[in-house]
Amino acid sequence: MKLPDKSLSLDAAVARIPDGATVLVGGFGVPGTPFTLLRELMRQGQKDLTLVKNDANEAGMGIDHLLANGQVKKLITTHLGLNANAIAMMNDGRLEVEFCAQGILAERIRAGGAGLSAILTDIGLETELAEGKQIVEMDGKRLLVEPALRADVALIHADRADPFGNLAYAATARNFNPAMAMAADLVIAETERLAPLGGLSPEEVETPGAFVDQVVRLSEISEEYGVVRR
Repeated sequence: MKLPDKSLSLDAAVARIPDGATVLVGGFGVPGTPFTLLRELMRQGQKDLTLVKNDANEAGMGIDHLLANGQVKKLITTHLGLNANAIAMMNDGRLEVEFCAQGILAERIRAGGAGLSAILTDIGLETELAEGKQIVEMDGKRLLVEPALRADVALIHADRADPFGNLAYAATARNFNPAMAMAADLVIAETERLAPLGGLSPEEVETPGAFVDQVVRLSEISEEYGVVRR
């Protein structure tokens, strides 16, 4: 059985994202953020997007391009502290923001990828994070019901990939990417290096190609990535 070649051009891959999509975006600050996919999404102009990302990047980079371009209606995130533009948009009512504790965000995404409907936690009880959410009691303990997170699309960044979509990450750039690759209907991965099929050893593969739909090889690494010598 011959494995399919999932490599695709940047513009064709991003063109598969529709208006109104919910999009998981990998990355923790700079490491693991798919900056090239985000810039192409800005260029194509899909609108009314809901983004799920650990952070809002800094002003002038990453998802801030989409915010500034008016393409995002809602952001689910852990913090906005490094992005004054996002904070201003939230305060002005131009951006709906749902805050989520970082570990809970990761677990909600993991649950979505595992086919679960929700998780139970005591984190966030008696705080604003619990407003409007269901609370249940189990073994005499009150627990907050946090819905699992799935999305229409996941955009992730890999250090190495093969044409089938097997992915490997560079150190902490792994972060949210593997979980997000399991929790979306369409997974688009950009990669710094594209190896031939079989070019990645089984021990290297951190996201199996079964979870990846499209692979985009980066033709250049922009300053936005803040790449250091490895």
